[in-house]
Amino acid sequence: MHSIVVVPPGRTRPGDHLSLASGDRLVFGRDPAGTEASGRHLVIAHEGVSRIAGEISAQGTFWTLSNLNRRQTYVVENPEGAGEHIKVAPGRLEAPVPFEFARIVLPAAGELLGFDVWAPQHDYLGEESWVPDGATTVAAFSLDRTKRYFAVLVALCEPRLRDAPPHTALPTAEELAERLRPVWPAASRTAVQWNINYLAVKLRLKPAPEEAESGPRRNGTKEALVSLALRFDLVHEDDLIVLASSVSAASTAASAVGALR
Repeated sequence: MHSIVVVPPGRTRPGDHLSLASGDRLVFGRDPAGTEASGRHLVIAHEGVSRIAGEISAQGTFWTLSNLNRRQTYVVENPEGAGEHIKVAPGRLEAPVPFEFARIVLPAAGELLGFDVWAPQHDYLGEESWVPDGATTVAAFSLDRTKRYFAVLVALCEPRLRDAPPHTALPTAEELAERLRPVWPAASRTAVQWNINYLAVKLRLKPAPEEAESGPRRNGTKEALVSLALRFDLVHEDDLIVLASSVSAASTAASAVGALR
């Protein structure tokens, strides 16, 4: 079974994708086929890319990356992870990549070139394998998907859920209020900001007002919320239904997640 999918640069049609089964290797570079490198080849036609730049190895439901460049570090980004990435140093062999969807970024003569690698197959424990707990485990993050604060969190994460680049600026409180008005007609900048602050306290990113110490104001609350929500799957693409913009879609959202309170 093919478990790893490589999307060559600029080739988005499924027929152009390269599928790797467990144990398969793919060598990429400017001229990988013109060398003694074994395995399948992916040509990246750029003078700033080494003839043999690197190698991808499929290992069951995950993959590893070998950096075969002598001087340049490669970066593997998680497009869904609010800036998550790993660095693969020159000469590093078979670095495991933990992302389901990843983008390999290669610095090349003043440019940043990239291509995607998908690992959509997963192995999970069967229901019979779970060991019953004694006392109930307290939830790590307690979020009520029917509350306004959750809609604010989804709207805040929306650009990243829709695959915006990790460095894309997050929406302002005014933009969030405008986005939320189809399901929250009274949304305002002040109300949205209150919910952002409430989320930061609820998710323990900052202390409650009565516990906070005096000092300079902290910045980056929105970025911290988005990073936490995406890293721990507190919001998913399916949650975008709470932002439905049409009357009929809003009705569907309301029936699906309950009236926002």
